[in-house]
Formats: sequence, C-alpha cells, structure tokens
Amino acid sequence: MRIAIAQLNFTIGAFEANFSKIREAVAQARAEGAELVVLSELSTVGYPLVDLVERKDFVDRNLEQLERLAGLSDDDFGLVAGFVARNRRDEGKALHNAAALLWRGRLAGVVRKCLLPTYDVFDEARYFEPGCDNPLLEFKGIKLGVTICEDAWSDPELWDRHLYGRDPVLEAADKGADVLINLSASPFTLGKAELRRDMIRRHAASTGLFFVYVNQVGANDELVFDGHSMIIDGRGCEVVRARDFEEDLLTYDIPADTIGRRGAAGEPGEARPCFEEPEDQAQSALQLGLNDYVRKSGFSKVVLGLSGGIDSALVAAIAARALGPENVVGVAMPARYSSGHSLDDAEALARNLGIDYRVIPIDGMFQTMLDGLASEFKDCEEDVTEENLQARIRGMVLMALSNKLGYLVLATGNKSEMGVGYCTLYGDMCGALAVISDVSKTWVYRLSEWINREGEVIPRSTLTKAPSAELRPDQEDQDSLPPYEVLDRVLEGWVEERLSVAQLVGEGLNPAVVKRIVTLIDGAEFKRRQAAPGIKISPKAFGVGRRYPIVADYSSLHR
Repeated sequence: MRIAIAQLNFTIGAFEANFSKIREAVAQARAEGAELVVLSELSTVGYPLVDLVERKDFVDRNLEQLERLAGLSDDDFGLVAGFVARNRRDEGKALHNAAALLWRGRLAGVVRKCLLPTYDVFDEARYFEPGCDNPLLEFKGIKLGVTICEDAWSDPELWDRHLYGRDPVLEAADKGADVLINLSASPFTLGKAELRRDMIRRHAASTGLFFVYVNQVGANDELVFDGHSMIIDGRGCEVVRARDFEEDLLTYDIPADTIGRRGAAGEPGEARPCFEEPEDQAQSALQLGLNDYVRKSGFSKVVLGLSGGIDSALVAAIAARALGPENVVGVAMPARYSSGHSLDDAEALARNLGIDYRVIPIDGMFQTMLDGLASEFKDCEEDVTEENLQARIRGMVLMALSNKLGYLVLATGNKSEMGVGYCTLYGDMCGALAVISDVSKTWVYRLSEWINREGEVIPRSTLTKAPSAELRPDQEDQDSLPPYEVLDRVLEGWVEERLSVAQLVGEGLNPAVVKRIVTLIDGAEFKRRQAAPGIKISPKAFGVGRRYPIVADYSSLHR
C-alpha cells in the first residue's frame, strides 16, 4: 500500500482555505500513486478549537467539510482525516474528537479519541467525551489501527506519572491491526521532537507494526506545531520523515508482504532535513509563530520599538526573517536618558537587517506629561512613576502608528522580565504579540549569538553592553534584578520544574535571593494576565498553559 502523509498548516475555522490545501495535497498524492492519504488531528477545522467547538453552527460546518473531503475519495483512493463528531447517543458531552476513514465517496468508518489531555495548554475534557471501544478501520482488506494524538502518549515507561489506565495503541495492535496510524496536533517545545520520535519508535518496535504518524504544522495563537511527521517500520526504524516547521507531503510504499507481519523491515524512503540544534529549533519556531500570527490575523507589516538593546534586536531579527525586511518597521524613541550608543546600535541593526528605520523623539511628550502632572506631584520625589511615563509614551506612539498605518505592534519583553514583573503595563508590554515572552534572558543572548554565527547581524556592542531600560541616569537592569543567570535558574525551577524554595536553595542558591525572585514571580501575575500573547517554546510558558490566581497568599510557598 502506497500511503501519503500530508503535513499541512491549517487556519482554525478557515474552511475554504483548509479545503483547498487538502485538495491540492490529495491531487499531489494521487499523482504520486498513493492509495491512502493521512491528515492531522481535527483537519476539518484546525487545532486548537477551544470554545469555538461549543457553537452548533461551527460543528455543522465541520461536518459539511467532512462530506466534501469524502468526495475526494473513490474506489481506489481514501483519506483518513480528523474531525469533530457528534455523540451518537446524544448523552452527556455531545462531541468527540474523532478520525474518519473516507473511501468510495463516503464515510467508511470512525474512531474516537480515547485519552483527553487536561494539562498545560490542553483542556479537551471540557469539550469532548472520550471514545471507549474503537474498531479497526478496514481499507482494501487492510486493518488500520487509528489513534489520535494523546492516545499514543500512554507508555508508562516514558513518564514519571501515568495519567491513563489504558494504551489505545497497544489495544489496536491486540485487535489485529495491520498498520498503526496516529493523527496528531502536537505542539512544539524544545526537545519534544526527539521525545516524540523515540515514543513512536517504541510503539512500532513493541507491536512489530508499521506506524504512520502525521502531525499538524504551523502556528495558531500561542502554539507552534513543528510537523516532524514520520513512518516507522516494524523494527522501530524511521523510514521516512517530513520537514520540520514547513508543510510537506511524502509518499511511502509499505510492501504488501510486510503488512500485518510483526517486526517487518521497511526500505528507507525520503527523510527531509530536520533541525537538531536547539537554537535552530527555537529560532524556527519563533519565526513560524510570528509569521502565522501576523498573516493569519490579516496583517502584512509589523512595527516595534528599537531601543538599541538586545531584546528588541532579537525580535527585529526574527521578524525580518519571518516576514521579510520590507515588512518590518523599527522605531527609535529617544528621551533624555537615552544614550548615543543605543541610537547608534539601533540604526546599525536596522541597516544590517534592511528594515525600515524611523526616529521619533519623545522627550517633548514626556515633558508635557511632567508639566501636566506637576501640581499633583509637587511634593513627591521622582521614582518609578517617571520611568513608567516614558515607557507608556513609547507604547502610545507605537499604537498610534498601528492605528494610522495598519501595522501590527510587536512587544519585545523576554520571559525573565515577564516573570518578575520588570516591565511596564501599557508601556513596553504594549503590543499584539510578545514574540520572545517565553525566551529567558540567557536564551536571548544564546539565540542572538546563533543568529550572528555567520556574520554580524546584531551589533556586537548590543551583545556586550550591560542591559538597561535607560529610564533614569546610569540605569542598569542589575540595579533592580539579580544576575540573569541566577534569576533564570530560579525562574526555570519555580515555573517549569515546580521546585520548592528549599529545593532551589539546595542547589546552592542564596536563600534570600531565591525568596525574593519567587515573591516577584507570584506577585506579577496581574501584569501577565494583561500581557500580549506570546509564542510557546518551553515546557511551561506564561499564558494559556499556566493558570495561577492573581489574588492569593503565596507566602506559605516562599518559606
């Protein structure tokens, strides 16, 4: 059986555009002699749906889409596609996350997702009822064991905690499946592609069956999907692999005499290049996340403030590569505390990237604000209020350009700053997308050096000077914050690894510094709740996958 894996970039709810993508992939698969094309999870509508799936009219459109996809099949050609199915009993939860075999112009069989994730960014039990006893789907005499995404993530030997009491992949093999297929929408995080590949290899080797894995690619809101679809033979060897972070379609012949035969070897097919270096993965994910967020939102150009610092430099470099330099506008907004070298660095960066560079001084606006507030502030010393005024004026300028010229504003704050609240509401937090809000300061430097590895893009002086917001005389970040290498370790341990204060102190960190950082992290939740969405690349990002109360007494955790 010649099978095609169609790794496509779907826009949620874009029924016509998504159908066109699938139709083109089907045409290509047919031209290459494929008999069956496999699409990703919820390919009728895109993923994740969140509360859209609660709309009856939306589910109806999804079912109409499934009928259109069935029309692409015939006696010799079939599709396996993900869709939203209605509960046949119409009891309890009304919907299933499902996969359909489309063959001979009709719906030939359905399986329903058994394991519904409810951790991190996932909340599927809110919307779907789990499947119970899925049948094998028969296509041209071949029994297909079809599962959906999380159904393949139940190997107890891979996880510290076992979330489920069943293994749908093993169940399909025990029922007599000839070929295993998994439709996925598995979001990217650093290191996950390797884990996923090892997991699928284990399934194939333990069952002795060919395993066809098709993952969504592209970005929707905060989530990036890296693709990395593959076919593994019955020995656990990868025989074909799709590209990372790009749409792809690959065909592969599973020899007839190996189908259903346990432990059968496959002939190596085409394996596209993939990004093995973590810096390359992170950069590619950020570029894809930015590109899709901008394009799918209907924008073509972006604008951001260029301070001459490393954060805005990295965001500008990512944007120029993702969208093309002609679609990026960098704006320097100097005030009385801005240094000459920062303006020089901002201009040099813009020149290196080839982006549009503009200078809009804000000191006059700042003075007008000070004059207007003078009577209210007459008995008060200068403090963070005046610093925040400058940041908020810059946010106002960028939003004015957005409103007038139709540019989408990019926020440039990093994860370290967002973590401890070293950012200004309605100021530098202003924007439609916070591109590096899941990138720690140490990783900001790491990615910047990676971008510069073949020649200077980000000016060297930007990389070597001490970070500063330049909102008061001689200001440096380290005046207000611990060293970033310490801050980032505590941030990683507290947020991503959920370590206690005692465990972090046990690593040799200063107890007072640890307590100060975690207190800042927990106290800044009100700011993060109002922040622009960011692009998730870490196992635990601030945003949709981390839900902490704003008003709470966290002191018991800080001991």
